[in-house]
Amino acid sequence: MDKEIMLLLLQEHKWLVSILVLVSFLLIRWFCVRLIKRFRKSDELDPKRWVNVVNNLTSLMTIIALIIIWSSELRFIALSIAAFAVALVVATREQIQCFLGALYVAGSRAFSVGDWIQVGSSKGEVVSSDWLTTTLLEVDLDGKSYGYTGRTLVIPNHQFASTVVLNLNFMRRYITHSFELVREDDPIDVVDARRFLLQRIELYSEPFWQVAERYGALIEKKLGVELNMNQYGVRFITNSTAKNVFQVSYFCPTQEAVEIEQKITEDFMTYWYEKTHGSQFRSVADLAPDSLEEPENQGITEASN
Repeated sequence: MDKEIMLLLLQEHKWLVSILVLVSFLLIRWFCVRLIKRFRKSDELDPKRWVNVVNNLTSLMTIIALIIIWSSELRFIALSIAAFAVALVVATREQIQCFLGALYVAGSRAFSVGDWIQVGSSKGEVVSSDWLTTTLLEVDLDGKSYGYTGRTLVIPNHQFASTVVLNLNFMRRYITHSFELVREDDPIDVVDARRFLLQRIELYSEPFWQVAERYGALIEKKLGVELNMNQYGVRFITNSTAKNVFQVSYFCPTQEAVEIEQKITEDFMTYWYEKTHGSQFRSVADLAPDSLEEPENQGITEASN
């Protein structure tokens, strides 16, 4: 019964008990230090060492006594802190993952602002990067126009830790561009057609060929492998519908890839029709200026009538 009364008084007067405990241990410390210093002249006693021991012991006992007195409150505080920490982690899980992803990118140096990268199915130029997101300007690589689409992609940084990141920065200046030309199975010499395509590629590649060759060698040296990126070629195959397919590839400035493709395509179509139609076909370049303007003038005359 007396023990229960003491526990009840202890619970109701914790601040008073805490002050009494603190004062008691301070008095004990003071008394012990005075006692040690009184015998400081003894050869067997080192006052400084024993004073330090007394200070540490009394401090430790004071802390233990206060923890015992306030144990219920400390338990409640610990549970509250743990619950708050769990709730905070759950609520900010995405942000924490993004922050770790940013640390991963910074540590691995996978890319920097201005690089062309591919993350999953997203491809574009990095324009900004912070602790949470990375912003890309989408580049049309699938359509092989290599221009900006006008769309902005905002990618959470946590994707960089779980998805393969491709650095396509070497494609910003020069690229190995490829396309196909499909024609009917006409009775012409496909070897001669392939030779014609090689000549057109060589013609349109002549202005930049030396620079492209040096740039390709620089990329190969940086990657440490031989890629033969600056070589061009034409491969002839047939598809499942028995049509002629010419697979054309060449190494060129990225911004000129589509323009060169159009020139080669136009020249090849002209060549093909000349071979298949002979004298019946006249290219646009062979038409006189008057003949080109005739339909328009004729339409105006008819309208006036």
